[in-house]
Amino acid sequence: MGILLLLRGGRAVSATELSQRFEVSVRTIYRDIEVLSGLGVPVYADMGRTGGFRLREGYFLPPVTFGPEEAVSLLLGLILLRRLRVMPFPKEADFAERKLLAALPPETREAVERASRFIGFERVPADLMHHERDELERADSVERPLSESAIVGAFLRALLSRSRVTLAYRSPYREPEAAREIEPLGIFWDRDRWYLVGRVQAGGERRNWRADRVVSISPGRSMPPISSDFDASAILDRHWLREAMESWLSGPTARIALTVDQAELLKRDWFFGNARFENLDDGRVAMTYSEDRPEAAAALVRWLGPGAELLEPGEWRAQVAGSLREMLSVHEAGRS
Repeated sequence: MGILLLLRGGRAVSATELSQRFEVSVRTIYRDIEVLSGLGVPVYADMGRTGGFRLREGYFLPPVTFGPEEAVSLLLGLILLRRLRVMPFPKEADFAERKLLAALPPETREAVERASRFIGFERVPADLMHHERDELERADSVERPLSESAIVGAFLRALLSRSRVTLAYRSPYREPEAAREIEPLGIFWDRDRWYLVGRVQAGGERRNWRADRVVSISPGRSMPPISSDFDASAILDRHWLREAMESWLSGPTARIALTVDQAELLKRDWFFGNARFENLDDGRVAMTYSEDRPEAAAALVRWLGPGAELLEPGEWRAQVAGSLREMLSVHEAGRS
């Protein structure tokens, strides 16, 4: 059954890969393939250096039974999904869990139900250093007729059916965008937010849309099937943010001088780690990042403490100095 499940992926799987996966000899794998063929399973071999075993396209597996650990691993995925701020297909996930439990033997079902009570996942905590513009976020939620879960679900349906969608978008950092048709490429989750990945036109530049800022989404016009070699793993580990930061640096920015230790600390941050760092002649490090709010830059300098200095924009330096003097006066009054 394990071999059948792996071969269902569509690609050729070599005997060596199968032997490593199941920790048996290659000879055992060949015997297992022979048994499957004898049972009428349409397994055939691709020859050559990149060859391996395949299942004939369209072969349908019989219902699969789960062991306790396999069932618990699937249930863990559902529990984790429910702890996200937005869960795609919530009703369908509930039905899937019911079907899973109903298909299990009584003793396995009891073990899985117990597991759901003693396994938990904490929600992603708030990010106080990168707070958002709440007034526009609230305005978007009033205007949007669909829930965020429905938006993510509609985008996933388009991905699965390889079709386009018409999407209208509004961000607090730019002018609202009129509805336009896009080619969905993928979807990813980061820091409790869903991001939709697509292209505005075939062969155009890839772009991300944050799901909670989508005003509306609907099926696009009928088009030929879309073929794409996009792989979401290529933009994970915050590669997507690095690409976005490069484009943001063409807009308003702030430049802060840091000690080497402060720079190393910020390089580990999910957001500031994608800023632009350069060594200065005096031994400090300058960080340039996207910023259009002087109060946010002042807060960062206060948080970093001695050694941090706002270099640019020069007109913000007075506000930073004023906030530091205010802190100093409070602390000096406390000592007296």
